[in-house]
Amino acid sequence: MPTSPSLHKTWIGFRAAGSAGREIDAGSCNGCELEIHALNNAFYDLERFGLKFVASPRHADVLLVTGPVTHNMREALERTYAATPDPKWVVAVGDCALDGGLFAGSYAVVGGVSAVVPVDLHIRGCPPTPNALLKGLIALVDQ
Repeated sequence: MPTSPSLHKTWIGFRAAGSAGREIDAGSCNGCELEIHALNNAFYDLERFGLKFVASPRHADVLLVTGPVTHNMREALERTYAATPDPKWVVAVGDCALDGGLFAGSYAVVGGVSAVVPVDLHIRGCPPTPNALLKGLIALVDQ
């Protein structure tokens, strides 16, 4: 259980409201996915905060997008965004999702996630740690 009062308040609110997330790999190296998957292990236990991952964007209210958006994944990301009911949050995970990262300027890359869909939160890192992901998601809910 979190120790700081503000984190505790966020934890209680997040747990009561509950949230469902959908992860979209828009062209990443899979480093960010490994860190996102770590959120589900017993140490980080994301579900204690009321967030769980779902298979369909129709059941999600948080989209976690990793990697630079490639031309091949642009339409898939747009369709996933459109299929997610409002209100929804988009989280760009990792440096590549921010601005294309190492792949910026490549013939295969459109750019960062914000070049395709509106982004509510960027979580920096290559890849970001599970702690950074957890802090970012809690900060998003605390807004």
